[in-house]
Amino acid sequence: MTEAVDGLIVGHRLMAAGEYELALHAYYRAAAEHGLNADVLSALGSANLKLGRLGQAEQNLRAAVKLDPTFVPALNNLGVVLMNEGKYGEAKLVFQNAFALDSGQSDLIRENLSRALAMMDDSGYSSPTEAPKFDLVRRGNGRYLLLSTK
Repeated sequence: MTEAVDGLIVGHRLMAAGEYELALHAYYRAAAEHGLNADVLSALGSANLKLGRLGQAEQNLRAAVKLDPTFVPALNNLGVVLMNEGKYGEAKLVFQNAFALDSGQSDLIRENLSRALAMMDDSGYSSPTEAPKFDLVRRGNGRYLLLSTK
């Protein structure tokens, strides 16, 4: 008898392949296997973000952070969602928290924080239609890169 592969692993592989809807289903399977822990909720939030479901992504990521306020990937991803929603001030605070918890080790979180600070500085000069869109790119093992297309 063969064992099924962990839904989180399958979901991460599907995310890397750009199959976000399938990844979401794999993460739901992981939720059934592991329960709604911070890792599963963060993964669900990331998939929903890639699918453009910002409200659902924000809910998932806030729930992950509530369960584990020190879970840096969930904090970073929540910051990404907030940036996409134009909530630059809150995103800055979330990225600062993630950066502090990570002891400044992640260049990606530092870059995300810098972008949030820059957007706060620029926010008074751009209209909502000119606001840049942010994208989350997985860089392996829970590392994500925030890309801006301004």
